Amino acid sequence: MHGRPAILLRTVGPVVTARSVRLLTSTWRLALKELSAFGIVGGLCFLLDIGLFQLLYAHAEWDAVAAKLLSTLVSMTVAYVAHRYWSFSHRARTGVRREYLIFTLVNGVTLALSLAVVWVVRYPLGQDGSLVLQLANIGSIAVGTVIRYLSYRRWIFVTPENPAAADARFRRARPLDQPV
Repeated sequence: MHGRPAILLRTVGPVVTARSVRLLTSTWRLALKELSAFGIVGGLCFLLDIGLFQLLYAHAEWDAVAAKLLSTLVSMTVAYVAHRYWSFSHRARTGVRREYLIFTLVNGVTLALSLAVVWVVRYPLGQDGSLVLQLANIGSIAVGTVIRYLSYRRWIFVTPENPAAADARFRRARPLDQPV
């Protein structure tokens, strides 16, 4: 019985190969690149969003919801360009129209969430201080960030191996059941 585990290990061979280590290392590098670039772009767009919100609400005396709408639309457009050409630049291209449409839908959902949070704090709760509204704004941005990151990876900037999200031109050129 003592010899069986040794025989089994010699028969199966090492589970970890040099190729699997290289694949794992490159996967981690890409994930780190993606996450760090997403964080940098997100941080800059966050500053743009809260700065523009503060400028419009506190200094230009816009309505809080209108200020939030414009600040989000501006930061969202900047984020799309930066994510497409930097954060997720190594991923498959499925067309600007398709990507931007889904990007807009995802950001529309997170914008609606942010607007709802700011609206609830401002009107039903009766808070009109810029600090309280800014904290509500920041909280809604944090929740929206998690939703956006997961959605971008899953539905917008897809992996080349994801056949369900392949470019429509590619699918017309090669049926899905045909090897590449």
